[in-house]
Amino acid sequence: MIIHLMNKLLQGVAELPHLGVIRVEGEDAAKFLHGQLTQDFSLLGLTEARLAALCSAKGRMQASFIGFKRSHTEVLLICSRDLLAATLKRLSMFVLRAKAKLTDASADCVLLGLAGQAIEQSGGHAGLVWTKADFGTANLIYLYPADGIKRALWVAPVRELCPVGAPLSTELWLWSEVRSGIATVAAPIADAFVPQMLNYESVGGVNFKKGCYPGQEVVARSQFRGTLKRRAYLVHCAAPMKAADEVFDVADASQPCGTVAQAAKAPQGGFDAIVSMQTRVATGPGLRLGPDGPVVELQALPSPLLEDI
Repeated sequence: MIIHLMNKLLQGVAELPHLGVIRVEGEDAAKFLHGQLTQDFSLLGLTEARLAALCSAKGRMQASFIGFKRSHTEVLLICSRDLLAATLKRLSMFVLRAKAKLTDASADCVLLGLAGQAIEQSGGHAGLVWTKADFGTANLIYLYPADGIKRALWVAPVRELCPVGAPLSTELWLWSEVRSGIATVAAPIADAFVPQMLNYESVGGVNFKKGCYPGQEVVARSQFRGTLKRRAYLVHCAAPMKAADEVFDVADASQPCGTVAQAAKAPQGGFDAIVSMQTRVATGPGLRLGPDGPVVELQALPSPLLEDI
């Protein structure tokens, strides 16, 4: 049923007002970001993109990004708009002597989500995930699919012509974000999870071979010492869900076993969500939204977790 709905509904071009753009300019732009984020930006090519996170010293994600180079001296970071100002301020504090300048470029850019046939109509193709194609001054970033439906992010200067395609509601695009299994860190969950709690290491969001960055020791220790006890799962609930809502094990209403990372209204009714929760309850008797709320149904992950790095 989900796949049928996706094929029918998830086709077109969506506006993305919930996202913003940070521009990093200068000959040290990539080098600077390499030392701050969870992914390798020093080897980032002009035909690639990166999923990455900014972590606290305790390894907790304070923001997440889709980053790519527009040129050898300019990197754009797409992030949740409600975290952009705080993130820009924090990153700017660490520039020091690096030849890099950070600015809010949201007003200079058009951000659109392309789904299904709209990608081909824009001139794109079936690109590999986290790769980039250029169309004049516009950039097309190929994202993880949602239940098999291809998705891409269109980033362009405001003067650039927008891609052709049927209008797609932002609400449906947000649903596709959830169905892709990759949560965007927004204000309600900032500083709540280490990257693996949202499965970022399995979808290209963490590089364990790069150098140091804030929180790197905690992130690495979680991975290699087997201390991680939370993972991200897809769920469905008949009642509304939102980021930071708590999920409980039906066998234990005394304390939550999980937290909603991102949720969206599902066109078939109810809400779908990405929930970071204790692995021990994934095979348990059941889940509820709140201590005695409606049933939360566990669903299959859209992509496998890495067993080894």
